[in-house]
Amino acid sequence: MPDVRERLETHQVLIYFTAIGAAALCALALPDTRSLEPLVNPALAFMLFVTFLQVPMSELTRAFSRIRFIGALLCANFVAIPLVVAGLLRFVPDEPLVRLGVALVLLAPCIDYVVTFSHLGRADAKLLLAATPVLLIFQMVLLPVYLGLLQVDGSGGLVRFGPFLDALLWLILAPLVLAALLQKWAIRSSVGRDISIRLGLAPVPATALVLFIVVAAVMPQMGAALETAVRVMPVYLAFSAIAPLVGWWVARGFGLAAPAGRSVAFSAATRNSLVVLPLALAVPGAVPILPAIIVAQTMVELVSELIYIRLIPKLGQAHAR
Repeated sequence: MPDVRERLETHQVLIYFTAIGAAALCALALPDTRSLEPLVNPALAFMLFVTFLQVPMSELTRAFSRIRFIGALLCANFVAIPLVVAGLLRFVPDEPLVRLGVALVLLAPCIDYVVTFSHLGRADAKLLLAATPVLLIFQMVLLPVYLGLLQVDGSGGLVRFGPFLDALLWLILAPLVLAALLQKWAIRSSVGRDISIRLGLAPVPATALVLFIVVAAVMPQMGAALETAVRVMPVYLAFSAIAPLVGWWVARGFGLAAPAGRSVAFSAATRNSLVVLPLALAVPGAVPILPAIIVAQTMVELVSELIYIRLIPKLGQAHAR
């Protein structure tokens, strides 16, 4: 079982791009894949449930005890990166939905596959894994605040409180609570432990399924959304080049050892695209613009991760020597 999980995680980039390619082919070959749209939210809820199941809820207290690491992680993701995003938004087309989509996806740090990539990139993946509950809590609390400060939804009130709260409750908080309950059950019961172990294989296939459904359902409606997604690609490329360096500089400022500093660099560069997708879909008129913008960021990021796992291990080597 651990070998299967390791193989899935090692080849996850290929699996995700295969899912995207298969979805595009289905959208071109089949008469109407828009009928898949009602499956987006259930697939997202399941993906988030199995993702949160990998997050050690019991580690929240231990994560807070690593004061310098947590300080660097929070400073990088919720001080430095928002400043980077504010600068990059100047180069985003002046359209409320587009600016909202870019801000949503770039302001939220990843809590799932960043752990795998950081491990491959010789970072302290266990330290980052223990801090994932902290990242999740901070981004859910601060995301509406930053959207207001950056005035990305001020012109049309795009983020309406009701649908946004509904998505937050049923697609994020409910899976999070269920994951925490299953973790507790797994501690006390062999049946719960067996279920938890088996579901540990699900995050990569579940993420691939979400990508397949989203791309297949949205592609027939893309039209101008494809052009918009291409227009924001340079912003995502610039972010992917700047963010890991910002994370590393913040980590060095906090005096972290190289492996912990690499973890901060990975966290600063890796975004929570599919976790914010349900929040984006709660915005009136979101389809197809917001899903297209978010999936575009995911594609840029997956390619970037292949570069990070080769370059980020070099960070700190000269200092160590």
